[in-house]
Amino acid sequence: MTDSFFLNELGVVCAIGNSRAEVGRRLLSGECGVAATERYSPGRPLPAGSVDSSLPSLDAWPVEMRSRNNQLVLAAAEQLRPAVDAAASRFGAHRVAIVVGTSTSGIGESERAIRAWVESGPMPADYAFAQQELDSPARFLACALDVRGPAYVHSSACSSSAKAMAAAARLVLAGVADAVVTGGADSLCAFTVAGFASLNLLSGQRCNPLSVNRNGINIGEAAALFLMTREPATVGLRGWGESSDGHHFSAPDPTGNGARIAIRQALTRAGIEAGDIDYVNLHATATPANDVMESAVVHELFGERVPVSGTKPMTGHTLGAAGALEAAFCWIAMQDDNVRGTLPPHVWDGERDPALAPLRTVARGESLGRPPRHSLSNSFAFGGANAALVFGRE
Repeated sequence: MTDSFFLNELGVVCAIGNSRAEVGRRLLSGECGVAATERYSPGRPLPAGSVDSSLPSLDAWPVEMRSRNNQLVLAAAEQLRPAVDAAASRFGAHRVAIVVGTSTSGIGESERAIRAWVESGPMPADYAFAQQELDSPARFLACALDVRGPAYVHSSACSSSAKAMAAAARLVLAGVADAVVTGGADSLCAFTVAGFASLNLLSGQRCNPLSVNRNGINIGEAAALFLMTREPATVGLRGWGESSDGHHFSAPDPTGNGARIAIRQALTRAGIEAGDIDYVNLHATATPANDVMESAVVHELFGERVPVSGTKPMTGHTLGAAGALEAAFCWIAMQDDNVRGTLPPHVWDGERDPALAPLRTVARGESLGRPPRHSLSNSFAFGGANAALVFGRE
């Protein structure tokens, strides 16, 4: 029997909702939250997965804790609070850890402060450099949830929160913690949008993964957090795989070797074969290079049997939060209340790229007739920081 690290509860906020129920409904029906905005690219409207719902105020918190990133974190954490409080009561607050992923932290607050400094001279009184430090979400969560176990952030671009979830499982496995709040968050900011624009990776339309017409990504923002323990729940993290191929700063290894290693490790750790996977959530950024690499590797390992989808057209690519958000999508699809086993659809124009290895993409409304027993989620980041997670129903 392999180890299971149960995902007892979920808190989530993203472009398609601010609760598990809303996100689940819109996800499984294929609704898109990506819309054009100039908020992060003045004078150039770009599609983005913005969270437009109201977020918790941080006015009562110290300046160094105030950021949109931490507002997203708190919106997700509030959904977990009763379960975290109960875990702290059972195990002790010192046995509840925090491991989350991010890439932006409070960069947006630094942008506004620098803009004010350029325009008027002094830095704003409501700004502190600590707002953009990468450990901010973990420190903030530990305070907000009143827990005292280890608290840290993993930052490896687009695989940050997938790797954070693997790290959380290792803490439990090592006996360092009995419960871990794990996942990730990233907030939209002009710095991120400009960075991807400089690499010519942004699409001017909703992203179109696996299509012959694909031409880049949409950026999004989100927070997704789980409470992980050894206590049984419907879905557990059964396996994970990680690799660092270091092929290129921003381009994936075209051979897919690092991605292949990560997926095989995850399957081996879970104690299952490729044929046991019922659904694959692709990284599927809709960039030319990523989709070529990933489709080849997934076809090699799974053929055209397994249903696959890329969910970024619905939410945007949420970068450091993407691994946890797409883990949440797998978790939602695997719950008992998804009686028909409806799968997250692959939202695109349906025009397959003949240069890509063929995959079985999920159509809107497609279902298995039961919740998936095992799901795989891929996350591939700059610098070849690859991660794959396998989830299983107990």
